[in-house]
Amino acid sequence: MDKRVKFDFEIYFTNGGSIKGEDFRLDISGDTISDKELADYIVEDLRLLMVGQTKILNKEVFNEAHKRKPVNEKSGTELLIDLSHTIEDGLVTYKGLPAPIVCDYLSRENSKQFYEEGTQFQIGKIEMVTNTGTYLDCPFHRFENGKDLSEIGLEHLADLDAIVIRVPFTETLEITENELKNYEIRNRAVLIHTGWDSHWNTEKYYENHPYLTEGAARYLKECDVKLVGIDSHNIDCTSGKTRPVHTTLLGAEILIVEHLCNLSLVPTNGFTFSAIPPKFKGVGTFPVRAMAKLTNKS
Repeated sequence: MDKRVKFDFEIYFTNGGSIKGEDFRLDISGDTISDKELADYIVEDLRLLMVGQTKILNKEVFNEAHKRKPVNEKSGTELLIDLSHTIEDGLVTYKGLPAPIVCDYLSRENSKQFYEEGTQFQIGKIEMVTNTGTYLDCPFHRFENGKDLSEIGLEHLADLDAIVIRVPFTETLEITENELKNYEIRNRAVLIHTGWDSHWNTEKYYENHPYLTEGAARYLKECDVKLVGIDSHNIDCTSGKTRPVHTTLLGAEILIVEHLCNLSLVPTNGFTFSAIPPKFKGVGTFPVRAMAKLTNKS
């Protein structure tokens, strides 16, 4: 059933003055809408500047036929899809490497001795290797004189034009250049969707996983891609002691993101990819909050 909201508002400006409205009515999607959403709509629709405090008063939602597009179904909105695994105490990302220890450095209970009643804090402590969870590799991970995390510019990490290439692990574990052809990949982040993330945090995840061949890595290098990601245990075959994909890509300063997830939720094209680690000196790998950003242009 169509819903409308009736409300009063008060908007105060940081440079002085205010405006007020009474018995304002708007069509909405769903049974409720937050005060912040209503205030944001008023500010945007009236093109207000220098806005400070906002107040929504006497809000009431009721049934009534819509007369316009609901204010919380605007066109051109962005959708963010999280492509990262959750890191928690004891998580095994790569067998043979220690699991992270996530604990309190200062607990809320112990903080009571430092603060007034009702003013407690928690300070966490994390001990882990850098290859934990969903992480990014930069050249220093493979090459002593390669760029470390502190030397990688944000333009190589954020809002990269991206594409998903789907190579299901049920069809093949070895991904060659043939699976990567006939796609527009130059100057893009190329994300390989195998579906292997369905085995995350299970014994099956660590062995006989999908990987890229050396020929595939050379092809990606020749096409001048910016970044290569995969939702598998490793971008290289781990049955031997060589890592030609890491060598080829990182040698060309093409970044790698391993252990992605949720690529099934991302379209083939029409999105950007971001994977931003902290700015550490002398570190070549670190967990990231990887994401795809889709824009709804309807």
